Amino acid sequence: MKKALLSRKFGVVIMHIAVAIIAIPAAILLYLVANSSGKPKAYVDKEGRILPNSISEKSYIDVNGSKLGFFIKGKSRDNPVLLYLHGGMPDYFLTQKYPTGLDDVFTVVWWDQRGSGISYDARFKDRKMELDDVISDAKRITDYLRSRFSQEKIYLMAHSGGSFLGIKVISRYPELYKAYIGVAQISYQKLSEKKAYDYIIEQYRGNRSRRSIVTRLQENPVKLTEPLPREYVRIRDYAMHDLGIGTMHTMKNVVTGIFIPSLLFTEYSMKDKVGLWKGKADAGISAMWKEIDTHNLKEENTVFKMPIYIFHGAMDYTCSYELSKEYFESIQAPKKRFYTFNESAHSPIFEEPGKCIKIIKEDVLQ
Repeated sequence: MKKALLSRKFGVVIMHIAVAIIAIPAAILLYLVANSSGKPKAYVDKEGRILPNSISEKSYIDVNGSKLGFFIKGKSRDNPVLLYLHGGMPDYFLTQKYPTGLDDVFTVVWWDQRGSGISYDARFKDRKMELDDVISDAKRITDYLRSRFSQEKIYLMAHSGGSFLGIKVISRYPELYKAYIGVAQISYQKLSEKKAYDYIIEQYRGNRSRRSIVTRLQENPVKLTEPLPREYVRIRDYAMHDLGIGTMHTMKNVVTGIFIPSLLFTEYSMKDKVGLWKGKADAGISAMWKEIDTHNLKEENTVFKMPIYIFHGAMDYTCSYELSKEYFESIQAPKKRFYTFNESAHSPIFEEPGKCIKIIKEDVLQ
């Protein structure tokens, strides 16, 4: 029932987006089509020659009747492989505006999870997706990469909702990974939502223009024992971005910060872009929201057989910075490090990429 409500909400969002697209002047629409080649950009030198040994491709593998798609990007095939697990929707398209530099030190695999982005398939949109299915998908992708690049173990990076999946994957298959990097690491998401709810009310309380939002939230409180209120879900993303505690501290609007960059992303075809937003409409907050919303990783997964690194923005309320630190303290691992990004909200790899790469070079890869 809850997922249906969330899906309905995002369905309305997609309807408004569709209307907006219809209203786009023909010249702009032609521009979008012309800049939607769907082909990944090659790495080239100053003379325009492709860098030797670099890789830039869009690939698919068949897993249990579905085509799982991913982009492989790296300036040297000799670099270690990094598999990236996205959160509520694929975010590789953000690298066009916010380059991470990860492709300097890794061969990065940006996997669009089952039902998302280039892995979207309308035939399976009503099929219930279980956590075990996505864990199995992650293992299949991992095994493919280990074999293809002749690396016994690879690195795993997971962001936001993907960090819930990431913890489950490394707990089940520790022998496959050299280290785990959790970006905006989830811990107890229901409590995180309660903290975000309280923060939004606190920040808006004295703001006359936001008085109606405070009233609506107070009439629909977030409770740890109940599903998220539909009214809170409606307000959540707008308020988080308005307050600088959402995707990025400087990203104040989902449409200009996420939707438009996804349309302008040249490595997605128009079909890919439609699939990206259809997948988001089907999933709601996340395709795994039921599991994320009802589990507390601090009570389930705290002992690991590999190094654990957490990168977290100090201004993040999408996944609580405070709860992530508490979870980190409970972790037992051969090595663990928690890095705070004071200029970031939910996405330090996009907000403070230089600091991320410095840490990776000086700590993770050592």
